[in-house]
Amino acid sequence: MNIANKLTVLRLALVPIFVVLMLIGTQATTILGAIVFTIASFTDFLDGHLARKYNLVTTFGKFLDPLADKVLTISGFIILVEQNIIPAWGVIVIVARELAITGFRIIAASEDITIAASPFGKLKTITQLASLIALLFSPPIPQGIGVFIFYIAVILTVLSGIDYFIKNKTVLDLENM
Repeated sequence: MNIANKLTVLRLALVPIFVVLMLIGTQATTILGAIVFTIASFTDFLDGHLARKYNLVTTFGKFLDPLADKVLTISGFIILVEQNIIPAWGVIVIVARELAITGFRIIAASEDITIAASPFGKLKTITQLASLIALLFSPPIPQGIGVFIFYIAVILTVLSGIDYFIKNKTVLDLENM
């Protein structure tokens, strides 16, 4: 297993640690949970960078990396809903988009079509992670800043989902419905 895939596995392994720390809910475990989440988020950037730079892209990584990203972000958003920090409807929008695009990519893959991450999709991911980190570190970061970034993330999530479908509409073969 190459270093990029090891980092992806590490990210996935950090999710239950993050969740348990947040659910314990003391000030110390919440701060530690936010640190664990931030480290896990950084591995998302690092594994992709290493995979591209050193030609370490694998089928395993193509499968596990987006899965680990979704498990991490969705876990963070659900924790924040449980803490009444962000609204559930926003998280439902995010989860619905992620499931729709994942299904869309599965259909494309069955037709031997690869749908790469778009710059819009990457911006969506960065905004989601920024909102989560800001909210997990509230205080000292004012909660209003994190909530504001969260709403931007919801908007970018919707727009990037629409962008994926428009740019790749031939995958759905709508003429043969």
